[in-house]
Amino acid sequence: MAETSATTETGEPASHPRKSSWKYIGPGIVVAATGVGAGDLVATLIAGSKFGYTLMWAAVIGCLVKISLAEAAGRWHLATGRTLFDGWRSLGPWTTVYFAIYVVVWGFIYGATAMSSSALPIVALFPDGPGLKFWAIVTGLIGLTFVWFNRYAVFEKVMTVLIGIMFVVVVYVAARVVPDVGASFAGLVPVLPDGSLLYTLGLIGGVGGTITMAAYGYWVNAKGWSDSSWMKVMRLDNRVAYITTGVFVVAMLIVGAELLHASQIALTSGDRGLVDLGKVLEDRFGAGTAKLFLIGFLATSFSSLIGVWHGVSLMFADFVERFRAPAAPAAPAEEGAGPAVADRRQRSLPFRAYLLWLTFPPMALLWLDEPFGLVIAYGVLGAFFMPFLALTLLWLLNSSRTPREWRNGWLSNGMLALAGLLFVVLCVQQVRDLPW
Repeated sequence: MAETSATTETGEPASHPRKSSWKYIGPGIVVAATGVGAGDLVATLIAGSKFGYTLMWAAVIGCLVKISLAEAAGRWHLATGRTLFDGWRSLGPWTTVYFAIYVVVWGFIYGATAMSSSALPIVALFPDGPGLKFWAIVTGLIGLTFVWFNRYAVFEKVMTVLIGIMFVVVVYVAARVVPDVGASFAGLVPVLPDGSLLYTLGLIGGVGGTITMAAYGYWVNAKGWSDSSWMKVMRLDNRVAYITTGVFVVAMLIVGAELLHASQIALTSGDRGLVDLGKVLEDRFGAGTAKLFLIGFLATSFSSLIGVWHGVSLMFADFVERFRAPAAPAAPAEEGAGPAVADRRQRSLPFRAYLLWLTFPPMALLWLDEPFGLVIAYGVLGAFFMPFLALTLLWLLNSSRTPREWRNGWLSNGMLALAGLLFVVLCVQQVRDLPW
């Protein structure tokens, strides 16, 4: 049966299963572009510089874990017609309390981080121009304006262009350093060199593993996929997203292994490490390659900025909407899903209020050191989010809240349990590493 649109010519919902088709891919591209930030790429580079190709297997497992998590979030939205926050709320008021505190504190600090990250490559490209704070404010205002005045369809097209730039640049740089194919395949055999445990856990759990994974279901609905007939399409879309993420991880590992490991070159941790890498590339391959890499760095950082500005604002709008409404055991699909609902949320006061929260208050942090208490709160709340996501999805998708045919099978349960365990270990480690 041929693929059809979300409605028939009479305007009635079309409920028969759609065939998975490449032409429908979109939300996965958005989640991949948003989830892979500059800091993630630096962490992967450092892992490659320290251990060469040895941890390649961890990158592959990480992709499988992320595919399972995002598939579970998308399946919940499509199978139940309810949003993820609606599902969380059904588990008890503790989820509302956690999310309310998390989304306020996280947004305040992340806003400053995203703007600074987007400004760094611009400053490196134009060293004689305005400074970091100026460009950070400019990128924040551009992100605010773009998300404020555009709907999902335009947003998706721009994200597709940005991830295309990221993909071409990262793969080009990996090809320029000439990967050792034999060592790459050898790295698929699971081994743990001394001192590599935390880097391994970070590779599996870190790259592309953020609140944007929870936003995936909201983007699925904004695309027009609002019921279980889109399940095959969503699964293909999701696999493309995290295979793309896997390519980024592998390419950065190659660069770290070939360019940095052999020469024992150390990078600055955090986003500034990519500026360091730009200088290394200029010394090795010339200014052209270095500038191309900085353009890819800008695409990486800015796609994360506008992705969070859009996706987390959608989640916040849903949070406010559900908080105001009485809890219900179920909701018809059209109440929680679909492009009309997503469009209404994007025009809503809570959506725009959170956009402003992500943009203007964090600008103060560009002039100040992050306050100690906020750093601790941000670290603790952020560390708990991925275990929260994995374990609540495990709970929701094995309960009567999900139609029986779309509940977890043994594979989904195994992958979500593995993800939950992994993220709990990472959570404990991240909390221990905070500057108490």
